[in-house]
Amino acid sequence: MAWLAAHRAFDADREAAAHDVPVLGVAARLGPGWPDSGRHTHQLGQLLYSAQGCMRIVLADRLVMLPPTRIAWIPPHTPHRTQMTRVTDYRSLYLDTRRFPSLPQQIRVWTATELLQAVLERLAQLPFATDWRDSPASRLLQVAFDELQQANSEPMVLPLPSDRRLAAWLQTLGTQVPPPLHMLAGQTGASSRTIARIFQRDTGMGYQQWRQQWRLMRAIELLTEPSSLQWVAHALDFSTDAAFTGFFRQMTGLPPRSYMARRQLGMEPQSPEGAD
Repeated sequence: MAWLAAHRAFDADREAAAHDVPVLGVAARLGPGWPDSGRHTHQLGQLLYSAQGCMRIVLADRLVMLPPTRIAWIPPHTPHRTQMTRVTDYRSLYLDTRRFPSLPQQIRVWTATELLQAVLERLAQLPFATDWRDSPASRLLQVAFDELQQANSEPMVLPLPSDRRLAAWLQTLGTQVPPPLHMLAGQTGASSRTIARIFQRDTGMGYQQWRQQWRLMRAIELLTEPSSLQWVAHALDFSTDAAFTGFFRQMTGLPPRSYMARRQLGMEPQSPEGAD
């Protein structure tokens, strides 16, 4: 069966080989006590979907946030670990990219339309021994691929600096807001100018731009929980909830609750000029 117990050991590559299939779907309900997956990799690519709850996907060189109704694509042979932040309805498709070469070669995050959510839900619960040749399952998978082609990309992938001078700080970052540049300089012993150069070189972003993107991703994570805007603003070091709302509108074109409501429906957000 495709439904997995929360603590069952599972090896997608081995199961796919045992059943001689290019696609393997799994579904599970994972509570907050579920440990993170640990650093691992697989030969198959992975479409990962959260119907309820948030996931963090940590790679060697980037951080990915996966709120509900978003889909992440993890290419094969990509070392990563997945961490849960709330009870999560977990859905995953493992795909042999030799059979499906059009899938991206880099990690991606998309918004799932209602149709895509329904299709992934169905695919994730098909038996491991499903026939993926010219069959109803293969046609349903093609619908998923067609929907992904039209899906909205999400700004939920954050590159991480690789310089060893920041390695210890990154290990302790967790959910703590990255400090202003001058404070980070004091914590790491590198000058502000050096840190600025490191971020530009390793991430392609200035430190302040990187910090704001981190805050946006963390804000979206927090907004999936039943928290007030005031609490979220405080958690992200904004002086007031109005300041947080202004930041969020500037970054996404919409105030926080409107953005989350539209994304829940798989809708494209308005441009900043059209936001109300």
